Amino acid sequence: MAIRLIRLFTGDDGQSHFTVGEVAWAERDAVNAVSRSETAAAISFEETAAGASLDWHNAPHRQYVITLSGRLEFETRSGAKQLIAPGDVLLAEDTTGGGHRWRLVDDEPWRRVYVALP
Repeated sequence: MAIRLIRLFTGDDGQSHFTVGEVAWAERDAVNAVSRSETAAAISFEETAAGASLDWHNAPHRQYVITLSGRLEFETRSGAKQLIAPGDVLLAEDTTGGGHRWRLVDDEPWRRVYVALP
């Protein structure tokens, strides 16, 4: 079992960067894997039409962004790109610095869940 986790953060250079890993499991048994719990400040849902994009910006606050549908490409100012697909979890922590941009790359709307962190 694995859930892809992409961390988007501001580095020491003041620019956004990616690391790609997996959600860490705190417990496992024959049928379940469970992560550790985290406190959430708020949860919301959003849908963006196919073909959309958003130019350079920062995350408004630390948050998980869980993609339900749509495929999109995130890009940092260094030119690093990361494809996000349904089921992926993005941990957006680049609240300062150069920021990132994204664009939808398929013909599906981007449906997602935002989980704001304290």
